[in-house]
This record gives sequence, structure tokens and C-alpha cells, in this order.
Amino acid sequence: MLRKRDIWPSELPVRSAEPQERTAGRCSLKAVLSERRAAPGPPPPATMPTLDDILEHIGEFDFFQKQTFFLLSLLSATFAPIYCRQYEVDWNQSALGCVDPLADLAANRSHLPLGPCQHGWVYDTPGSSIVTEFNLVCANSWMLDLFQAAVNVGFLIGSVGIGYTADRFGRKLCLLITILINATSGMLMAVSPTYAWVLTFRMIQGLVSKAGWTIGYTLITEYVGLGYRRTVGIFYQAAFTVGLLVLAGVAHALPHWRWLQFTVTLPNFCFLFYYWCIPESPRWLISQNKNTKAMRTIKHIANKNGKPLPASFQSLRPEEEAGEKLSPSFLDLVRTPQIRKHTLILMYNWFTSSVLYQGLIMHMGLVGDNIYLDFFYSALVEFPAALIIVLTIDRIGRRYPWAVSNIVAGAACLAPVFIPDGLHWLKITVACLGRMGITMAYEMVCLVNAELYPTFIRNLGVLVCSSLCDIGGIITPFLVYRLTSVWPELPLVIFAVVGVIAGGLVLLLPETRGKALPETIEEAENMHRDCGHQENTRITSHKDQP
Repeated sequence: MLRKRDIWPSELPVRSAEPQERTAGRCSLKAVLSERRAAPGPPPPATMPTLDDILEHIGEFDFFQKQTFFLLSLLSATFAPIYCRQYEVDWNQSALGCVDPLADLAANRSHLPLGPCQHGWVYDTPGSSIVTEFNLVCANSWMLDLFQAAVNVGFLIGSVGIGYTADRFGRKLCLLITILINATSGMLMAVSPTYAWVLTFRMIQGLVSKAGWTIGYTLITEYVGLGYRRTVGIFYQAAFTVGLLVLAGVAHALPHWRWLQFTVTLPNFCFLFYYWCIPESPRWLISQNKNTKAMRTIKHIANKNGKPLPASFQSLRPEEEAGEKLSPSFLDLVRTPQIRKHTLILMYNWFTSSVLYQGLIMHMGLVGDNIYLDFFYSALVEFPAALIIVLTIDRIGRRYPWAVSNIVAGAACLAPVFIPDGLHWLKITVACLGRMGITMAYEMVCLVNAELYPTFIRNLGVLVCSSLCDIGGIITPFLVYRLTSVWPELPLVIFAVVGVIAGGLVLLLPETRGKALPETIEEAENMHRDCGHQENTRITSHKDQP
């Protein structure tokens, strides 16, 4: 699943500081805000305000932002069925297997002829799935792996292409287009007569669904003030978790995959009404020098919030001051030693987060007693994961919670190898702990990725590193389903090793709490030097403020 959880360049706010930037430097932000409160009222007419200056007067998270957050959270929740829906049945656990189908039928199996199944299969399972309908077992089992990987191929291609389109032509237009294509392809998938058509429409859903989810993330973070961006981003992803819980109940009530597909797709058509409910991002309009349209949107926000727009706030200063424009290059991600180290570690952690997150869900579907309850319990722990992140990243920092979450996830993957099969409740408990750990790791890599790159290559760095997430999602089905046939716990052993290594590598990254985002290559290279001294200096400076 981009869980639930991946950030792409399209979702980064237009200004050089992402949602995390100002919250990362909370001490400095409070000092600035205290100065502004000391001198209330709009700035002098000679000083053109930024959008954040205006939001301080018309509401940083008032009625308009809360309403928009609710509407976009519904969009986030409906992304869960596309990312996490599992159609496979546990045919590997049946007594009659593909590897040795005569194991229980005859003592001398070498004299019995074997041939392909010519009259189809009979499945002892309630409802239907694409496995049972298209016989994706034995020689055709790789087609199930391909089905699960196809959506991740769509994620990889669509996020890059549509992310660029959203930056070029606007958030709202691309959001509505992705909603329409996603809903249409989902309905066509529900009535597709063959596996090839099902696979095709599944990939089309992948092409647009994740991009639509990230555009929604972009919009909500661009509507709110500085102090709320990180919080709304985390809770927007928590709405995805709500979608997971609802999916478990709906799948249990509708065990037939076509009716399930129809049910989870139909609500997407309602999101087309967002054309009248959600305006274009004012930050994007400002970045495109469409200040007149941006002011209309700002006045709409002010009216919704019931607050007047000061008369002096009738002109806007661009979010980024004019200066030398540097052209980003892929070589900039590996040219210098520290940035090269950041790039490699971040790429590995994006890959690890995707493999463990999706792998744990798929493995639970293969070995669990009740797939619906097991999925529900494991999804439920994503809420405390989000809460822990909110409570720790500004108090403890990024590195240690991130490293611990990876190590906990790895250890939780290894523990079931030593737990007897009779203690199923203990295995589920450990699996939920692993799910919580990797959810935290997923959230943290989203946060830190943008904080380690200088401004002019920040979007490129996020794009390149997070692409490993989708590559991990492509190979995870093959990794889980093929290795499980060798030994059911083998995928967990691999997950454990991968997760622990990721936790160790995180400790090699510099701490970004309380530090401004780097603007140049030199600043990014020097982030690892005197981190503790710089942070203490910031805290002391904040305490000295009146």
C-alpha cells in the first residue's frame, strides 16, 4: 500500500518550506510569531505579504480548512481498497498441493501418472475471488503475483507523470481527472470478462489513484497555515487507516470480489462534486503569477471563515524570493559525499518500508486463521503509530524514533519463527506490533526525505528516493508468494534482516529537528557537523525571547 503513505514532488508545497520545515524549526517559528503578535495588524503597505501572512489574519485552520480537510480525508480513505485489497485464497495450505498432489493418495507415487488439470478446480472457500474465478493456482499462480505488482507499476508511472502535470496545470484539474478515470476503470474492472482485462483496468487504477491521493495531500497542506501543515498531513494519512478498517468489514460482508469491487468503487463518483466544493490551491496560483485568481480564492477562504480581509492585503509577494535559478540534475543527488550518503540511505528506507508494509499484509493473508479480523486488528494499530509520531518528533527528534520503529518492525517479523503454531493470538499480536513499527517508519521517511535536500533539488530528491517504494511494491508479491511455498516463515526472516539494517542506517543520517531546511549544497553537506551545538544554540535563543 502509498499508505498510505508515500510523498511525491507533486504534494510538496510550492514554497521552499514544506509542511515539515517550519514545524521542524519550532523554536524559531515561535519567536517569529511572538514578534508578530507584539505588533498586531497588517504589515505596512510597502511590504507585500505572503499567503502565510494573510492566513494568520483570515484563519490558518478555521471553518474552510476544516471542511476541506474532511472532504479530502474521504478521498484518502477510499484509496485504501486500491492499495490493499487482497483477492487471493489460501490454496497453499490445502491438503492437495501443486508441488506433490499425490502425497496423501498413494504410498508408491512414482507409478502414478501426472497430468494437467483439464476440467478446472473446485474450491472449498466461501464467495469468489480472482483466484477462484480465473484459476490462478499451480502453474498459473504467477499471474496472481503479476496482478498484485501491476498496481505498483501504475503507482510508479502515474505519480511521476501526473505529479508533473499537477505542478504544470493545477491541482484541482488533475484531481478531478484522476477521480473520473479511477472510478471508471474500477467499474469496468468489476465487469471485465477475462483476466487480461481485469489486469489492464487494475493497472489504470494504479496510474491515477496514488497520484490523486498525493494531490489531495498537497491541497490540504497548501490551504492551512504553517503551524498546521505537519499535523493535517499526518491525519490525512490516518484517514487512509480508517479506510482500511472499513474495507475489512465490507470485504467480510461481501465475499464475492465483483460485488466488492463495485461497492468500493461507486463512492468515487461522488468526489466529482468537489468541482464546486474545493477551489484551486492559492499557493499554486501565486507560483504561476495568477495573483488575481489567487486573491479571489483568498477572499473565498476569508468569507468561509467569517473573517475580513485587511485592505492592505490586496497584493501578494511570491512565496520564493527572486534569485538565481539553479537547474536540478540527477548527478546532484550523488555528486557530493554527504548528499550521496543521504540519497542511498533514503532509497533503501523507502524500499524497506514498502516491502515490509505490503509484505506483512500479504503474509497475514496466507497464514492467518481469519483474514478479515487479522487485517482489522493489524490496521487498528496504525492509529497509535501516528500518535507516537506526533508526540515524539518535536521532543526526541527524527532519527531515534525512526531507527527504533524499523528495528521493532524487523524484530516483530523474526519473532513468529520461534512462536508455536498453537499460539495464534501471540503471532497476531507480534504482527500488529510489526505493523505499527513499519507504519511509523513509513511516516518518518516521508517527513525526513524533504528535510535533507537543498531547495533546488528537494523535489527531485523526493521523487528519486520514493520511486524505490513502488519498485519494492512490484517485487513484494513475488517475494512473499514464491518464498512462502518454500517455507511459510521465510519471507518474515528476510523482512527482519531488511528492517534491522534499515534501522541501523537511519542512525547515519543527521538529525533535522530544530534545524532550518538547507538552501544550498554546502548547507546540506554541513548538516552532520555540530548538530547538537546548533540545536542547543537555537533553544537558548528561543528562551531569550521576551
